[in-house]
Amino acid sequence: MKKTYSILLRLLAAVIMLQTLYFKFTGAPESVYIFTQAGMEPWGRIGTGVAELVASLLLLIPATVALGAAMALGLMFGAVATHLFILGVEVKGDGGQLFAYALIVLSSSLILLFLHRDQLFSYRKMILG
Repeated sequence: MKKTYSILLRLLAAVIMLQTLYFKFTGAPESVYIFTQAGMEPWGRIGTGVAELVASLLLLIPATVALGAAMALGLMFGAVATHLFILGVEVKGDGGQLFAYALIVLSSSLILLFLHRDQLFSYRKMILG
């Protein structure tokens, strides 16, 4: 059961992050607007896209799920904070869709960190010896 939930959550989070990359990397007007409002255009947009690509790939590799989830969690905390304090929940008439996606990825990542907490301890042992 844990494995099924893990696969579904990993795919959900990765697909959401991967589908936004097209907009970030092509400089879509909505993406440029968001990062301009946050004072991070263009490097924040491109850097966030690269970070989301890495997090997505890490989520899809079983041995690195915890790293991907931790990275996605940090990215989505940033996204949610940007929505709450700078952009608002609704951006350019999207009905709050981007905010909802950020919350879904954040929640999925948090659950994945819990499900794969043994990986976190393994990483700790590897790093600290």
